[in-house]
Amino acid sequence: MSRLSTPLTRELGERTAKVIAETHGATTVGELVHLFPRRYYRRGELTRLGQLVEGEDATVVAEVVRTSTRPLRQRGGMMVEVVVTDGESELSLAFFGRTNQVGYHQSRLKWGRVAMFSGKVNTYRDRLQLVHPDYELLPGDLDTVMATDEDALRARADEVVVVYPAFKKLPSWKTQKAVATVLDTLVPEDVPDVLPSGVRELEQVPSKLDALLLLHRPTDLEQPPRGLRHFELEEAYVTQVALARRRAALAVLPASPYPPREGGALSAFDASLPFTLTEGQRDVGAALTADLSRTSPMNRLLQGEVGSGKTVVALRAMLQVVDAGAQCALLAPTEVLAQQHVRSLTRMLGDLAADGLLGGPAGSGPQVQVRLLTGSMSTAERRAALLDVASGDAGIVIGTHALLQDRVDFYDLGLVVVDEQHRFGVEQRDALRAKSGTPPHVLVMTATPIPRTVAMTVFGDLEVSTLTELPAGRQGITTAVVPDWRANYVDRCWQRVREAADAGHQVYVVCPRIGDGSAEDDDGVLSAPDPGEELGRHPTDPGDPDGPGGPPGDPRRPPRALYEVLEELRARPELAGLRLGVLHGRLRPDDKDAAMRAFAAGETDVLVATTVVEVGVDVPGATVMVVVDAERFGLSQLHQLRGRVGRGAHAGLCLLMTGAQDGDPGLERLTQFAATSDGFAVADLDLASRREGDVLGAAQSGRNNSSLRYLKVLGNEDLITRARRYASDLVAFDPELTDAPRVRAALEALEAKEAFVERG
Repeated sequence: MSRLSTPLTRELGERTAKVIAETHGATTVGELVHLFPRRYYRRGELTRLGQLVEGEDATVVAEVVRTSTRPLRQRGGMMVEVVVTDGESELSLAFFGRTNQVGYHQSRLKWGRVAMFSGKVNTYRDRLQLVHPDYELLPGDLDTVMATDEDALRARADEVVVVYPAFKKLPSWKTQKAVATVLDTLVPEDVPDVLPSGVRELEQVPSKLDALLLLHRPTDLEQPPRGLRHFELEEAYVTQVALARRRAALAVLPASPYPPREGGALSAFDASLPFTLTEGQRDVGAALTADLSRTSPMNRLLQGEVGSGKTVVALRAMLQVVDAGAQCALLAPTEVLAQQHVRSLTRMLGDLAADGLLGGPAGSGPQVQVRLLTGSMSTAERRAALLDVASGDAGIVIGTHALLQDRVDFYDLGLVVVDEQHRFGVEQRDALRAKSGTPPHVLVMTATPIPRTVAMTVFGDLEVSTLTELPAGRQGITTAVVPDWRANYVDRCWQRVREAADAGHQVYVVCPRIGDGSAEDDDGVLSAPDPGEELGRHPTDPGDPDGPGGPPGDPRRPPRALYEVLEELRARPELAGLRLGVLHGRLRPDDKDAAMRAFAAGETDVLVATTVVEVGVDVPGATVMVVVDAERFGLSQLHQLRGRVGRGAHAGLCLLMTGAQDGDPGLERLTQFAATSDGFAVADLDLASRREGDVLGAAQSGRNNSSLRYLKVLGNEDLITRARRYASDLVAFDPELTDAPRVRAALEALEAKEAFVERG
């Protein structure tokens, strides 16, 4: 048995092992030593209390002379104040938190206890103070401790302190002691390197055991980053090996080639276009044409700015396949978007859209039947659609997850187009692939711009094409933040809505929830702020627990509901007479379709909706969007939403209504978002505000785990690029990893987590 797989019960005893398992989830030596400290610090220069300077980091040795507690009126919880002395001066220490949290400090810092305290010196009510200082209890009274060699105390103050995640049952120092116990027993043979020695040498990273020592026992603050680099590179390398193997496996699969055909639907469509394709659309189109003409399956990701014309590019690819007599499936995440695609594609095809069979009546020229298939269709409608799909009469089949069901059989599926890739995963793409005897070509699309590092890490099994140009005639979108606690700003917001409606334009008002007793949006996903966002106002003074507002995490008012906002709009005099519509995911399918048709036809002035309008909805007459409680949406989601306006000949306006106060991170994020219309800049902002685990974990896959534990994809492009090259070389030389058993074992562990392949 590997030393790393040794149970902690054998190394630390039943009692300690049980606490570590309950708090950190670690049950083996390997799991414990891979639990890294959450931060490092030097205590600061050892200083007498009378020489402390506000704003500086300092370390003092002092004795507790008294403690007191009091409740916090506004934010709740308790405050413990501990007064200490070095025999000449006094200093106040403040601890805030729930009763059990501050009680822990109160029980340790009793009268007469001596400790080494470290922290930043603040001033509160003209007194120097340390707020939540780190401290280490010292044996003996003050005189005994101060009689110790001062050089030894100074050396202790200068040590690098490692801080592990702390719990009531298991403070940081106990975790440190447990890690030290098992770390002492390890030798290099116990900690084999996954990274090949050649890669480690090229990247100049330490061995895995040395990296663990640098992380757990650093002697200076430069060592932990060096140790972490080993694990970042290992994670990038193993991930890229997995993707390289997937690319290699797909490359050897057979696929039917569909070269372009003269005189077919594609030629007729190009001839009928009332506009000129952008250079980007032509370039991507040429790449798709080449891919579809090959005998190996295409696997390409098409990303592009909102409104960059991805649908036209995808339709041209589908027509190339239809011309060859095969079928295409377009998978959309919602019924609203599926119905929108049917309308959009039928409108773009014009006379090419057939009511009859694929190929149309003899002599009438090429025609294409577009068929919708969703789960809410009536039995008769569904039976007719399934018959057209199975017989091959339907050339382009558009649907939701209903396309993935076993009862849907295609006559000859040649191309799968997945819209809004972030809503689907590899397994769902594979489910459609399995519906064809020969693997179909696959094109996945997203209007959520993806940073290059994420594209290489998340979609590394796909070739990536990018559209950045907007079609000629687009007037752009202006974005502004509207604080909803300033009445004049709110009044002006609704005046702009009135002005747009009076000009004959349409307006979206987007709300974070429906308001029927549920906090869910139309897709069953809570519309919440990005992880890491803190909307609670911070105290103005670290020593003032009853300052304005409360700490991050204080309960906030619930998100505004659609029907609540609807009633407010009906009551506002400046909106009197406007025709208001409603759209959300819990309406009956016919009602959703009717609401969108009325809005697109100009029969509705203002559409009050949830995020069901986030993607794919194309109403050229819509020029204004108001997003209510905008701080509760992710930035990429906001970018998608504002892309619904300004799609015609008139400029768009996006108004972000927010309850975030001055100084709140949420307001700062919205201000940064409003300052740019570049989707890739928004993607970087969005990624920077997330926990890294969200890249491949819950935010992408619907699970709470993540396949990335150490690697931070933002800012690590060079490392990931090199790891991709190393991985590709390994797979090309040894596709089965026969000579790389440690890499194979690490890969099996990664894929067993399933978060890696469920990255939709």
